[in-house]
Amino acid sequence: MDKMSLRKLLSYVSLVSAVMMLTACSNQPTGLQYSLPLQQAWFEGETVFYVTTDVSDQAMAEKMGANYAPRLRDAIPNYPKPPRQKTVIERVYGFPNGEQRNVFPSAPTPTGFQSTDTAYSPIWLMYAVKWVDPKNAYELTSEDAVLDADAKGLVNIERTNIVVNCPVVPAP
Repeated sequence: MDKMSLRKLLSYVSLVSAVMMLTACSNQPTGLQYSLPLQQAWFEGETVFYVTTDVSDQAMAEKMGANYAPRLRDAIPNYPKPPRQKTVIERVYGFPNGEQRNVFPSAPTPTGFQSTDTAYSPIWLMYAVKWVDPKNAYELTSEDAVLDADAKGLVNIERTNIVVNCPVVPAP
């Protein structure tokens, strides 16, 4: 075998070995499992499920059973982005008085590796939604409904500095 053929063979063997090692690492069952609390939110009038893994606010991280990750605040743009403008950080509408579930403006469609939604991001900047008169509260199930209630003066929306990593996951 000449030197050129030997080099090609060695390169091929090295490549195949590297691919096999990477595949073995990614498919290796460890037997370890971890459970995260499954939460429900609204997206476009439909229930979606998510898990909270990281929160930039320590008290909220403790409450959610998530990692405290103050560096997530670095994702906040210098100027708050307007609704519906897509960046890596999305708005999430939370209700600090617990009236209802959070409202997400995007979700992977469908969930999982076959998603075709290019606007989805699991990184969220929390916007607190408070009813002006709690007696008039009703369920808001989409970003449009939240913004409409704001335009009508029914709610106040306040941007917080809390950033959360909450991936939307397939329904159980």
